[in-house]
Amino acid sequence: MESKRQVTVEPSPLQGEAYTALPRDGAGLNGHKPQVMDAERFHDASERILGSINKVIDGKAEAAKLALTVLLAQGHLLLEDVPGVGKTLLAKTLARTVDCTVSRIQFTPDLLPSDVTGVSIYNQSSRQFEFRPGAVFANIVIGDEINRASAKTQSALLECMEEHQVTVDGHSYQLGLPFMVVATQNPIEMEGTYPLPEAQRDRFMARISMGYPDKDAEIEMLETHQASSPLVKVTPVVTASDVAAMVSTVQQVYVSTAIKEYTVAIGRATRDSARLRLGASPRSLLQLLRAAKATAALDGRDFVLPDDVVDVAESVLAHRIILDRKAASSGDTPQSILRGILASLPVAQEPPGAWRRDRHAV
Repeated sequence: MESKRQVTVEPSPLQGEAYTALPRDGAGLNGHKPQVMDAERFHDASERILGSINKVIDGKAEAAKLALTVLLAQGHLLLEDVPGVGKTLLAKTLARTVDCTVSRIQFTPDLLPSDVTGVSIYNQSSRQFEFRPGAVFANIVIGDEINRASAKTQSALLECMEEHQVTVDGHSYQLGLPFMVVATQNPIEMEGTYPLPEAQRDRFMARISMGYPDKDAEIEMLETHQASSPLVKVTPVVTASDVAAMVSTVQQVYVSTAIKEYTVAIGRATRDSARLRLGASPRSLLQLLRAAKATAALDGRDFVLPDDVVDVAESVLAHRIILDRKAASSGDTPQSILRGILASLPVAQEPPGAWRRDRHAV
């Protein structure tokens, strides 16, 4: 007797309903262009999100800020570390702080691409095919253990991550805004896994390695997380419209010509490095600049400094570059090579305020 295929998918609120393709008119949430937030409202909203995450994830304030940075920069996040350090917990907490649609996909070897994107089903009453959306139709999609699914299923995420749309049977369906994929994977256990191809890794704006908590944070965790899961107390602190407005605000952050030249210099240095077999792609530089803009906004500025680029460079670029055999055998890591490149590249010396004054000269 054949056993039925077991697939674990937490459905999005749209699953089970006929879905109509949305027009690609560049409009924001619900067809309306989001309004730009003022500095005070932006600061208050970001503090509420970070405060909610830090109550659940002890001692990982930097990881929480980077996760929010990726969300506001319209990117996707890869959480890669050993089991039990809070990867899925961080993804769920971030999702619950925003009052929007959330879906979770448990990636398994028998998961099919249609489970992710959706499928067209024939309706006998109307005698027409109707599209039934998959789990990817949500504002925040949590992909747990993404490297346990086959390469065919992993590739189902390529279009939606890059173009924010899904194409099924020749019809394109646009995803809502905001849209973010938060995927987790365990780099230690290799049995029964399918490593992410480079094209897939390049679509993740940043990678976070959670790491073990320090002693005080671990003691705090043991004291507060025993009775129940801390997720139970997490409630939305901002709406999807608020996030869309915050994204629109980040897009307005000014980037001077010197910052653009510095970003390009970092990318070209990775491609020219003799210790790297694959350097940073043009897409990665664009995402590096977007992440730097979000970092500047979270720090209360409407212009980017070189330090903003440096702060996110390792998280944005390290998972995209590949060492050559000699560098790998000598103990180098992508992170160490990136630190060397950043330390050796000259940064244009500007007088105080010049990064902002350039804005008014344009």
